Amino acid sequence: MDFQLPEELAMLARQVRRFVDEDMIPVERETCDGEELKPEWRAKFEARAKEIGIWMMDVPEEYGGLGMGLTASVVVWQELARTVALPARGSGITGPHVRAILYDLDDEMKQRYLLPVLRGEKKACFAQTEPDAGSDPGSMRTTAVLDGDHYVINGVKRFITGAGKADFIQLMAATDRAKGSRGGISCFLVDAGTPGVRLGAQYQTMMGDRPWEIIFENARVPVRNRVGGEGEGFSLGQKWLGVGRVNHGARALGVAQRCLELSTAYAKQRVTFGKPLADRQAIQFMLADMYINLEAAKLLVYKAAALIEQGVDARVEAFTCKYFADEMAFKAADDCMQIHGGIGLTTDLPIEKMWRQQRSYRITEGASEVMKMVIARHILRTH
Repeated sequence: MDFQLPEELAMLARQVRRFVDEDMIPVERETCDGEELKPEWRAKFEARAKEIGIWMMDVPEEYGGLGMGLTASVVVWQELARTVALPARGSGITGPHVRAILYDLDDEMKQRYLLPVLRGEKKACFAQTEPDAGSDPGSMRTTAVLDGDHYVINGVKRFITGAGKADFIQLMAATDRAKGSRGGISCFLVDAGTPGVRLGAQYQTMMGDRPWEIIFENARVPVRNRVGGEGEGFSLGQKWLGVGRVNHGARALGVAQRCLELSTAYAKQRVTFGKPLADRQAIQFMLADMYINLEAAKLLVYKAAALIEQGVDARVEAFTCKYFADEMAFKAADDCMQIHGGIGLTTDLPIEKMWRQQRSYRITEGASEVMKMVIARHILRTH
């Protein structure tokens, strides 16, 4: 085992850290309007991303990207998460947001969907969550019923990030509700202008983003727009979501690292009752816990990334790293806020925003309780 990053990845981490420290952190409370990156800052940050070699980093070389592996992506995600200058959700600054779904298409469908996304001509959103099916996709009620050479889709999706600007929807729908997640869910690409598809309510969240509801009423989608075979949606989704859960873990590492940096600096500077906070055992123990849990989370996140990169079925490792890292980072943000006292509650510092975002990550893309439930099933099956 080698617990050191290869030199090229260590160099990449240093480059991205300088980018964050020099270009982002000094202006981090000025760059976003809600959870939208202001156009002038997007242009500046994307130009720097191209300069330092992280533009389209995870896009395969055959499509004009850098073809970096998942471990390299973790390095970048971790460093970028040290700042609140960037939106926590939605498109980042390393190129078009491309879900792995689009790489599984045939050549004709790639021409219609994948390549326009890579060229920046189209945007997509991913729609799985429903009012009664969040962490339990097997109980989804949105149905796709085969009718000749089309599927007729009915149902409601909720909390869909980016739906208002999406040109097409990457949709999960039940083709056999009796089978649930065991062969009853399929994946479709649905053009936003399809008759019977409309936006519903928009929700204002405590994180600052505004996800949408999407309503499907007898929307007819060609069979050609199904991704994979009928009933393969859940298994495909789990493969794609594994990378998403590693992304959660990597982001949590960056948040916790920043919280440790802020907390340590403030504890040395702040004097109460004649002594720096750093001399108080209560504060020292908080810092120690922050550091220990961060180091443990790094091992889990990088192990999951390495296994997925090697083509290993690492679903349990992905669940484990998401659960531990998201919980760890929220605790780090909470302790960081406590150490800073009243000033930590203000928007002058990034702590309150990291706290709000990390609290939400304990729910989104699989609640912590669901992560533990799946891990427990694995334990009972294998031990």
